[in-house]
Amino acid sequence: MTARALWKAVLAIGEAAVPVKLYAAAVDRSIHFRLLHEKDRAPVRQALVDVDSGAALTLAQARRAYLTAQKDLVMLEADELEQIQPHPSRTIELLQFLPPAAVDHRWYLRPYYLGPDSKPDAYHALIASLKRTDRVGLARWVMRNKDYIGVLRLHRDYPVLFTLRYDEEMVSLSGFEAPSGAALEDAELKLARQLVSMLSSEFDPQAYRDDYRQRLIELIETKRSGGKIRRLRPRAKSGTQDLRASLSRSLKEIKRSA
Repeated sequence: MTARALWKAVLAIGEAAVPVKLYAAAVDRSIHFRLLHEKDRAPVRQALVDVDSGAALTLAQARRAYLTAQKDLVMLEADELEQIQPHPSRTIELLQFLPPAAVDHRWYLRPYYLGPDSKPDAYHALIASLKRTDRVGLARWVMRNKDYIGVLRLHRDYPVLFTLRYDEEMVSLSGFEAPSGAALEDAELKLARQLVSMLSSEFDPQAYRDDYRQRLIELIETKRSGGKIRRLRPRAKSGTQDLRASLSRSLKEIKRSA
């Protein structure tokens, strides 16, 4: 199945322009439910209701409002909100180039594959430049009435554009206490190093699955086919707080399963 582009743009690097297409690099696999009336299984829908009178309202009768810290309600009209939306654009502006480690993992949000739209030579020149300089590009763009800041980097020689979180979305570490505690004993440090060494390996994303989603699919299929639903018992929690004992058990469990 051929991938379908979500959006077309021009990647601007100074005076150079590279026409590109954006493709989704991540897909939402959440299972969505329908809300039905228990008695006759007819679909039900949510309605806008005046809390004081109980009267049903249409969407045209509703207005957006913001409750300030001073408990003031500020009413906002649709045209007022529309006026402050970012201006539509098809330009992804590369602002600067940075070492890959300059933007740490906390900022990364959502990936998009960046494919060529036309001018394949310019597209391949961009890939070669990123690869040769070992840099990532800091970018800014407007897509579907929303401002984005992001990072353009290579993954297996393929350009990927990551959206980033804004600074005001991040929680500062200043509100947290620095890690502290009693110094580990030599025996505990040795056990910890052995545990880390035995668990060291390459990351294989295919080895991990959304277990809840899989169990939900199995539950739906079992009920659809009239099967019996098996009730799972909750796992017993371990009550030990002894670090050395916990590390020793972990090592034994790894050796047993190896």
